[in-house]
Amino acid sequence: MHTDDDAERDGRIAQLAMALLGRLDPLARTMAEWIEKAVPGYVDSGLVPYAELHEDCSAQLLSILPALAGSETADVAYARASGRHRAGAGVPLVKVTDAYRVGGRFIWETLVAEAEALGAGVLGSDALVRAASRIWLILDDFTDAMASAYRDAVAEQIVAQEHERSALVAALLEGRITENETLWEAAEILRISWRGPFAVVAAEVPEVGRQAFPEMEARLRSIGLASAWRLLADLQVGIVVLPESGRLDQLVAVLTKHAEHRVGVSPPYPALEGTREALRFAKFAVLGTAAGANVTLFDSSPLAVTAASTPEVMARVVSSTLGALDASADREVLLDTLAAWRDAGGSSEGAAKLIFVHPNTVRQRLRRIADLTGCTLTAPRDIARLCLALEAVRQQSAELPRLDR
Repeated sequence: MHTDDDAERDGRIAQLAMALLGRLDPLARTMAEWIEKAVPGYVDSGLVPYAELHEDCSAQLLSILPALAGSETADVAYARASGRHRAGAGVPLVKVTDAYRVGGRFIWETLVAEAEALGAGVLGSDALVRAASRIWLILDDFTDAMASAYRDAVAEQIVAQEHERSALVAALLEGRITENETLWEAAEILRISWRGPFAVVAAEVPEVGRQAFPEMEARLRSIGLASAWRLLADLQVGIVVLPESGRLDQLVAVLTKHAEHRVGVSPPYPALEGTREALRFAKFAVLGTAAGANVTLFDSSPLAVTAASTPEVMARVVSSTLGALDASADREVLLDTLAAWRDAGGSSEGAAKLIFVHPNTVRQRLRRIADLTGCTLTAPRDIARLCLALEAVRQQSAELPRLDR
């Protein structure tokens, strides 16, 4: 409830505030000097020119002093604009907040000094307490408005930077950046090395718009691997710097730990202009990833990658190589036996252990496959042909989704 006494106190405070406003420019200069001395690096770092600091001080005095009488609310528009401006200049928020805190102390001490200069009766203890409370409430509003605008500006900067980084990753993946100078600038913005080797990672996304590897850039950075990522409709794609030999194994270990869908990794390549071709290899590796597996290296799975890279050709290879098995009632049993024999390194005994049958059963089935297909399981060319066709059959039966190549 606002009493007559409150009105009298407000009148005294307003009288002092108006007296201070009459000396606005010298007060702003003194306030700026206080801040310059009390907040190291705020002005002398070059981030905040003295003229801007003086302007800030004038604006704070013009906003805070008239509001001390309680007749109006402090205008925080300048505080918001200042917060955004300081964020854009890269001034640390803690420095800006400290400057506002020092400015508030200056206004309070100047108000008290003015009251003492005019005589003890001008501002009694009750009015002094009321003025102090109002100053700090107004300063809180002023500081909150500045900090909120600062954080909003920083968030917008981060979004803009991420959009820029994503666009640059897309340009590299599409082969639209080829000149050395432009590649160097792109690497600088992406915060990766200009020199390789590099590897491209392609990971299937769980659904459109969702990342396969949230926070993967930070995870890789924690083990000393710089990277840049882009989210596509069906893939999340990353360019990873491999600064030393052996780092590819570390990359694969991290990917394997966090992968929930198919992931392909390109062969290492020496320069950023090779990123487009590396993406093709990474996509082929994704397509060659076996059901139940997570991460496939292009160089480590030649059969799977070859089968995935040319599906139209492979359909013909399957038909000409294994087509004779289609009419057999035991086709799936024969294919499972052939797969076990391949996985056992061509050992009938090893294959028998994998599928829980007698070795002679394996040999009988292999002879039947040889008779039906015309392929000899002792001839390297025939073995390669059978293994390639078998891999293609596996991929066809898994009904794995296609990628836009």
